[in-house]
Amino acid sequence: MAMTQSFGSFAEFYPYYLSEHEDVRCRRMHFMGTWLVLVALALAVMHSPWWVLAMPLFGYGFAWLGHLLFEKNRPATFKHPFYSLLGDWVMFADILRGRVRI
Repeated sequence: MAMTQSFGSFAEFYPYYLSEHEDVRCRRMHFMGTWLVLVALALAVMHSPWWVLAMPLFGYGFAWLGHLLFEKNRPATFKHPFYSLLGDWVMFADILRGRVRI
C-alpha cells in the first residue's frame, strides 16, 4: 500500500499540488470549475439559494474530469482535502495574476 505524503504547511504542499497539475488542459478545467463556483455563488445570492448545490458539482466535477481525462492521476482531494481546496483557489488566483499558465 502506498504511503500518503505528509506536509507540514500549505507552503510545502503547494509545489506538490502544482506538480499534480502539469497538463495545461487540466489547469483549464480547474480554472473553469472555480470560475463557475463563483458564478453559482453570485446566482445563489442574487436569485436562489439552490445554486449553492451546484457549487461542489462545478468545482469538483470540472477538476476531477481534468484529472481523469488529461493528468491521468488521482486528485489530491482524496488525500489532502483541505490543502487541495485551498490549492484550487490559490492556483485560480495565480492564473489570474499570470503566475500559472493556462
